[in-house]
Amino acid sequence: MQRKYSVAIVGLGSRGKDTYAPMIAELGDRAQLVAIADIDPEKVAEVRERYGIAPENCFDSAEALLAAGKLADVMFICTQDKQHVPQAMSALKLGYDLVLEKPISPSVRECKAVAALAAELGRKVIVCHVLRYTPFFGKLYELLNAGGIGEVVSIQGVENVGYYHMAHSFVRGNWRREDETSPMILAKCCHDMDMLLWLTGKSCKRVSSFGSLHHFRRENAPAGAALRCLDGCDAKADCPYDAEKIYVTNAKTGVASGRTGWPLDVVALHPTMDSIYEALRHGAYGRCVYHCDNDVVDNQVVSMELDGGSTVSYVMSGFTQSISRELKIMGTRGEIVADMGTNLITVKRFGEADEVIDVRKLAADFSGHGGGDKRMVLEFFDMMDTGVMSERLTTLERSVESHVLALAAEKSRKCGGTPITVADFEG
Repeated sequence: MQRKYSVAIVGLGSRGKDTYAPMIAELGDRAQLVAIADIDPEKVAEVRERYGIAPENCFDSAEALLAAGKLADVMFICTQDKQHVPQAMSALKLGYDLVLEKPISPSVRECKAVAALAAELGRKVIVCHVLRYTPFFGKLYELLNAGGIGEVVSIQGVENVGYYHMAHSFVRGNWRREDETSPMILAKCCHDMDMLLWLTGKSCKRVSSFGSLHHFRRENAPAGAALRCLDGCDAKADCPYDAEKIYVTNAKTGVASGRTGWPLDVVALHPTMDSIYEALRHGAYGRCVYHCDNDVVDNQVVSMELDGGSTVSYVMSGFTQSISRELKIMGTRGEIVADMGTNLITVKRFGEADEVIDVRKLAADFSGHGGGDKRMVLEFFDMMDTGVMSERLTTLERSVESHVLALAAEKSRKCGGTPITVADFEG
């Protein structure tokens, strides 16, 4: 029997304010947003007014909300990476079930501590590995589990971060520094580590990795580059990372084309031509990409040995036109070539004609991480109703496994590619 769950959201950034809050409102008889917290009073006021939240349930920090006791059935934790664990631990002790934004933590010890406390208290926690819930990866899971290409022997995977996403989030933005957030292979790619383990149904035995901050460095600044893009930069005309191009004039991401969503709503709460230009003149997103304080990698390759000897080669690159993921999965009876950017999956069974699957014909809603966001939340509430986890709904322990893998890969990268035995890795 379905019931309606009350929800608290802490962290009103792009995920909390613009993804989960409106989604909860749309769910109607499944959920109701009843409490919120954020350090930005303007965001709190806007969400309070939009969704009719009682003023006494609106707080200026997650800690203040938690100090008020248990105000809802479920808490969505959408704050910054290093805030997740202390907030999650407090929420679990108060009796909340959790939807926890990834990554759990850049610390293996802290990841395991959250899982242990949730198990001890009998609380339900899912980590937002939303790729599992997309029609695209759901179809891949179905194909592989049906054995259509035999046993999976090797996988090549590519995450195309997108040049403007790289510049926005990992050079100028919130995830630019490891000491403030997480290494990029965790912050951006624990999605992929989880998805690869889920698709194969295996664990990773050993991992090695190489990568670097190759391009977005001061010594690579072109001649005449200014510290800020609007401060008379002589390199502006030929620079694809120019902030004015990305946030104003670009047809896909610029406010001049009528865009107001991501990434513009991160640059300014209410994106307009005036508010975006004001932010670029004075804020973090107007800085030259060669003169920021970033230190996370802009490219990385990870090699994995899975149980049974299967192998994975995974590449993350910030130097791509599109934001998409691609996979080539090679099995004993065939191969699969899958491109999330086009939503096409080609199954090449040995000795047979190719089968092309257009995933766009399998579902109507591809909004929010390829359709994964809403499906994840709905499956979480279904699990709350029944106590039964679907094949796609990730356990907290499996999510921790993906984090350990990502952090072991980062340790290998920093040690010149030295192979790391994942089961022995403690951070």
